[in-house]
Amino acid sequence: MIKPIKFFSGKTAIISGGSKGIGKAASLEFVKGGGSVCIIARNKNDLKKAADEISKARISGTQSVTTISCDTTDMKKLKPLIEAHIKKSGVPDYLMNFVGYAQPGYVQDYTIDDFKRNMETNYYGQLVPILILLPHFMKRRSGHIVTCSSLLGYLGMIGYATYCPSKFAICGLTEALRSELGPLGIRFSVLYPPDTRTPGFDNENKTKPAEVMMMSETGGLLDPGEVAQKLMKGIMKNKFYIHPGQSRLLWTIVRHAPNLAHKIMDGEFKKAKQRLSKMK
Repeated sequence: MIKPIKFFSGKTAIISGGSKGIGKAASLEFVKGGGSVCIIARNKNDLKKAADEISKARISGTQSVTTISCDTTDMKKLKPLIEAHIKKSGVPDYLMNFVGYAQPGYVQDYTIDDFKRNMETNYYGQLVPILILLPHFMKRRSGHIVTCSSLLGYLGMIGYATYCPSKFAICGLTEALRSELGPLGIRFSVLYPPDTRTPGFDNENKTKPAEVMMMSETGGLLDPGEVAQKLMKGIMKNKFYIHPGQSRLLWTIVRHAPNLAHKIMDGEFKKAKQRLSKMK
């Protein structure tokens, strides 16, 4: 097996959503492997804390950990900041996007603004950095772009009517870019994490419908570090689809037996409703 330290030594990455959760864990793994990172997030305090922690994982004095504080949906503000970073540090080898959030609820309680906000953050928040970096990758004819979808990026679920479309869109975007730009030497990977123990997941639980909470109990939780390690191994093997934990099994069922996947989900939903009715 290729050791990460040999694979990422001397490599550079821009990582959006890198101050928390899977994004921070991915930044840590990349730096542990010998690489340098520039992490992007909105909150300056979170960025500083993350950068301090990630810097301690460096194995060489030549590695750097830098930050950009910006909303990744804002092309006008983000582009000059990334261009300034490139001018100073060069075009990165990797762009990894982990921006996103979920706010579960019943569809009748959502407004159209809820749908727009989720798509704005989860889809455009990953698309904007891609559009900024693509001209550089195309000119160099190399680069590796990682997007973050979800287990719910290929199977819709109760309580996630605003979230699922944005994650389906990420999958479609990455597949389209791979088809068009793969011949130019640009590589792509899309990550499909299941439930993961992150600050975002804790926020989800505040609004999650009771049925969904019960359904989630059977799936278990992954640690962000586990997801990040699976991601790095997938990158090293140049995998397009990267499936941590149980997401691979569900993806296989959805791809080859979609009706069975729906039957399983419907069955789990029915069981949850029955359990709830008995508790009343």
